[in-house]
Amino acid sequence: MKLTLSGKTYDVEQGTPAGELIKNEFAEDFKKYYAVKLADGTLTDLFAPINTDNEITPVTFEDEDGKKVLRHSCSHLMSMAVQQLYPEAKLAIGPAIENGFYYDFDVETPFTPDDLPEIEKAMDKLMRMSIRPKRFTLPRTEAIAFMKEKNEPYKVELIEDLPEDAEISFYQMGDFVDLCAGPHLPNLNYVKAFKLTQIAGAYWRGDEKNKMLSRIYGTCFPTKPELAEYLAQVEEARKRDHNKLGRELELFTTAEIIGQGLPIFLPKGTRILQILQRWVEDTEMKRGYMHTKTPLLAKRDLYKISGHWDHYRDGMFIIGDPDDEERECFALRPMTCPFQYQAFLNRSRSYRDLPMRLGETSTLFRNEDSGEMHGLIRVRQFTISEAHLIITPDQLEEEFRGCFNLAHDILSTLGLWEGCTFQFSKWDPENKNNKYEGTPEQWEFSQNAMQVILDDIGIDYKTADDDAAFYGPKLDIQIKNVFGKEDTLITIQIDILLAKKFGMEYTDADGQKKNPFIIHRTSIGCYERTLALLIEKYAGAFPTWLSPVQVKILTITNRSDGAAGELQRMLLEQNLRCELDLRNEKIGFKVREAQLKKIPYMFVLGDREAEDKTVTIRGRKGDSLGTVPFTEAVAMIKKLNDDKTID
Repeated sequence: MKLTLSGKTYDVEQGTPAGELIKNEFAEDFKKYYAVKLADGTLTDLFAPINTDNEITPVTFEDEDGKKVLRHSCSHLMSMAVQQLYPEAKLAIGPAIENGFYYDFDVETPFTPDDLPEIEKAMDKLMRMSIRPKRFTLPRTEAIAFMKEKNEPYKVELIEDLPEDAEISFYQMGDFVDLCAGPHLPNLNYVKAFKLTQIAGAYWRGDEKNKMLSRIYGTCFPTKPELAEYLAQVEEARKRDHNKLGRELELFTTAEIIGQGLPIFLPKGTRILQILQRWVEDTEMKRGYMHTKTPLLAKRDLYKISGHWDHYRDGMFIIGDPDDEERECFALRPMTCPFQYQAFLNRSRSYRDLPMRLGETSTLFRNEDSGEMHGLIRVRQFTISEAHLIITPDQLEEEFRGCFNLAHDILSTLGLWEGCTFQFSKWDPENKNNKYEGTPEQWEFSQNAMQVILDDIGIDYKTADDDAAFYGPKLDIQIKNVFGKEDTLITIQIDILLAKKFGMEYTDADGQKKNPFIIHRTSIGCYERTLALLIEKYAGAFPTWLSPVQVKILTITNRSDGAAGELQRMLLEQNLRCELDLRNEKIGFKVREAQLKKIPYMFVLGDREAEDKTVTIRGRKGDSLGTVPFTEAVAMIKKLNDDKTID
């Protein structure tokens, strides 16, 4: 049998594990190899026998697959420790995830953070025992009986969902056995740097009708310095978490009596949203957009025409009985497209009316699962910079490029563009779940058109099958929050289907009636999500042009109050945002308080400044910018505001 490693082919006996060959060739670095990838992409244990000619690729922590192997093995090490300490604990699932792992347990008393040190201590002892994970398989019937004997009901349920002819794999680690596809590390003593990080509740299989399980999160790295560096990053991320900072800075709050995923924006948070909305709408108008204002709800008939009733009904808030066709039924809108189409249909149209760029600052409603919601990142009511460009086919490339350039300019001004990645989301060619409308030929046309445009723009994008909208492919502009979770910020979609369904037509230059193409797009995306990302990026210290309060005017004595009021009026006349602090407090206390509120600039007035109509400027970082006349100080803030400088 021949095995190929690093471009070199070796003659070995049939059944030789890849690990033996790797150990002979790379003895000094052997412990950095966790598993191997075969020629067909299959991952297998380092010492699993190989029975056919193959090309093998060693997997290390530098590879995503290697990270998963290490972390999945660590999750099993943790479950071993849990069952050692809590013998009655039932095992659910324990996958590797980005930056770590978790395991769900059914325990009589849910775990608390105080339990984690004891579990970590037990893990460390087990790790030092140098246990070698051993894989074995059973037929489905025997596997079910085996797990019933071990009193693991969740494992039984998982096996029962598999085909009758499936061969079920398990891993034994000492006395511990778990249902698992693997692969695992050659030895659990590889797991030297780990940390259990969090306790949470999780419904079995994510269904709130099922039992709530106790979930333990953790992470692990090859070395303790790498773990320490990661934990320091997480701590910094927690300091920047918009859920924490947004509340501390009084930007938003929530109320249980109102409901999950329904944030309440306080005056300062509302001010930022107003600034963003006015700027985005003005920017869009300069680029030829006309804005509409459409209803927040509509009869189900509208959603049936668009296809949302069939494809998106579970994500909608419905008023009335959706199955009673004899009575009217309404739904809050999860998107604006079918509403804006009515503006196009208001009268007959010709090719001279196109492109018609219809924008709207839309309030939308989506019935997100409770486990999916997080702060302002994912909510049930949100506002979006939505638009639909109704175009002729030959306008597609230019208008798509215009949408992309608008997104680039908006996110660049906000300082978010450099953190973005791009995903070309396509349909599933087999349409296995009947998720998509249209014909294969229509999808091939629209996807080819988008690919040509994206390649011409020259961005580095990844593709994702079965992630398109039900009516067309899309470009997803994505960004990560401080914890590394990636979400879509902006989408640009090509739609050649819905215009015909709504009877949207224009008279072309040849006198023929034709259906337009439609581009669905956002320019800043969801305002709530964007605000969350801005809070985290700037740690609450927003650029001056975005800060809800740009200047705090601080007086040293009450003799300066009149001059402070005059300076405030000068700032307000320039539409700048400022507050007065005339309290009888020490100036150091006032400055420190303003800095904690992350106000960009403090204008300090004493007796001399009041008499000379000058002000001493201090920055929120504690820097002194000198003493200047009122007019010069106001001009400085106005320039930062008008230029939208990231200071």
